[in-house]
Amino acid sequence: MFKNKTVFITGASRGIGLEIAKKLASEGANIVIAAKTAEPHPKLAGTIYTAASEIEALGGKALPCMVDIRDENQVLSAVQKAVETFGGIDILINNASAIQLTGTLRTEMKKYDLMHQVNARGTFLCAQACLPYLLKSENPHVLTLSPPLNVEARWFENHVAYSMAKFGMSLCTLGMAAEFKGKVAFNALWPKTIIATAAIEFAIGNADMMQLGRKASIMADAAAVILNRDAKSVSGHFYIDEEVLREEGIVNFDAYRVNPATREDQLIPDFFI
Repeated sequence: MFKNKTVFITGASRGIGLEIAKKLASEGANIVIAAKTAEPHPKLAGTIYTAASEIEALGGKALPCMVDIRDENQVLSAVQKAVETFGGIDILINNASAIQLTGTLRTEMKKYDLMHQVNARGTFLCAQACLPYLLKSENPHVLTLSPPLNVEARWFENHVAYSMAKFGMSLCTLGMAAEFKGKVAFNALWPKTIIATAAIEFAIGNADMMQLGRKASIMADAAAVILNRDAKSVSGHFYIDEEVLREEGIVNFDAYRVNPATREDQLIPDFFI
């Protein structure tokens, strides 16, 4: 389905980004791994090079690019390398995100700045940089991993800074979907339950919680469904992973549970759901 399509994925060295990259690569896509981890992280596995190896092992083509999406020049350079290597860009996946779940008095401004620069600004910048090439594609998609715009106090009161930054990504989806209607599809995807990734475990600090979540593969499968739809008619949607798969006739989600012994009603809902 994605044969010879070029996919630019931010933060694809591990977690959900890598899982989506592997899914699309297995269906023939060229993957641009735009992430900042070139050297192993002391607490988080995966680099742009290990990700590239995993993608190539599936038969896909990978271009590892060391990119901090806060840096405009690095983003523009990676986009240019992608175009030079693969001839264009067909899909952008805004996966990179920074998270710190602290209240107002415990959020240092450097952490506030990090979240806003990576999440909201990074999403805007990557879209802006890729759009000239997306507009030339036959079925161009931008998929941002951000929540539905549920602007309720309960989603802000415990971590105002993070919620503002994360909803900033969703606002990019809302606005750009309208701006580029009929030309480029802009959609968002968010998990119904927590997804067990090393980054989330690191942020939450509770390994046991991961047993009450789902694997990143559910997000990858849902992303593949969305990205295969007609870009001219399917845009401006805030999708939930399980709902996307149900639309495709999938009703059994047992294979996605981290712990097979966990019941569906025991799974922990994700933020903003």
